[in-house]
Amino acid sequence: MSLQLLIAQVLLMVLGLLAVATARPDLIVDHGFKTLLALGVTFAVARLPPRTFLRLGPPVWLFTLLLLFLVLIIGVGTETSSGTKRWLDFGGPFRFQPSEMAKLGLVMMLASFFSRRGVQNKLVSATVMILLTTGLIFMEPDLGSSVLMFGLGIILMYAAGVRISNISGFMLALGLVAIPIFGSYLEKHPYILERWQGHQARGDEAGMGLDQIGFAHRDLNFGGLWGLGPDGPRYQYFAAHTDMIVASVGFTSGLLGVAMLLFSYWLIVSTALQASQLAARIRPMSPEIHGASILATGAMFMIVGQAFVNLAVAAGFFPVTGVPLPLVSYGFSSMITMSIALGIIHSALREVRRNLPQTTPVAEADVVALPAD
Repeated sequence: MSLQLLIAQVLLMVLGLLAVATARPDLIVDHGFKTLLALGVTFAVARLPPRTFLRLGPPVWLFTLLLLFLVLIIGVGTETSSGTKRWLDFGGPFRFQPSEMAKLGLVMMLASFFSRRGVQNKLVSATVMILLTTGLIFMEPDLGSSVLMFGLGIILMYAAGVRISNISGFMLALGLVAIPIFGSYLEKHPYILERWQGHQARGDEAGMGLDQIGFAHRDLNFGGLWGLGPDGPRYQYFAAHTDMIVASVGFTSGLLGVAMLLFSYWLIVSTALQASQLAARIRPMSPEIHGASILATGAMFMIVGQAFVNLAVAAGFFPVTGVPLPLVSYGFSSMITMSIALGIIHSALREVRRNLPQTTPVAEADVVALPAD
């Protein structure tokens, strides 16, 4: 296993435990148990070879599509979900968000597809897979997750070797088709436009989203350089342990904790890119190595792309989207899915390193002796 990837995961999980202990002390035991379980899942997944994920790609993707379809029929929301349905609730602890699993399913499916079929003239098939997965999440509605899913698909196509010109043409054509669809979508779900308008009118504190951002900024300011610890006096507000948990991290451990959080995500990016760069040195590149490179890049973007959106919302650059901070926020669906993604990066990096060409040692008989002066 990669030491720097393991350090990143442990750092993020420890910061998450401190933040949940600050925002919701009543949930710390539950979150601690789920964190340990997620860490164990990473170790278990990391032991599997990349060919296992490539082989399981199609059935896992189809299963996630089924779950997304079920959400539209029997899904449930929350008290603040504005009528959206994003969860499957089977009673007791069996409640999860299929859109989180769908990200993993798309990564495995496209990696399997491109490693087996190549990238030549395969843009249409990959596009259908991306749009089908994104469209089901879009219908929940979950605009934030659907945009992330679409971006994930684009990154996977690029990682597989699809030409930038082809990807650009595809996005332009899709954008022209999507304009009228998006207009009717906003009319059907006016809360999305209201959130954006509330975000633009930063002086109006009546909106829930702006309240959350305002409270988050206040907690970050209170934290200072070193933080006030989990017992510091603070205001309780919605999402302090989920979407806005970075504010709880800053309140508890200060600027130092936020810097450690950003450093951890950088370690994840560095490790995944290392796997892709090493894979490019292997000639000829086998389908499994090609698939491992795509898996590492896709799993990395799953984590870091979502972290970027979450942190941009907390900073006030984006309106509230309901996207959790990977490996930090309270929530089992995201925690398990992101832990599996980290295990996939471990697996891909190990396989790539194992197949690197070895430098042939120079035999003594091949050394030409030079005459002495």
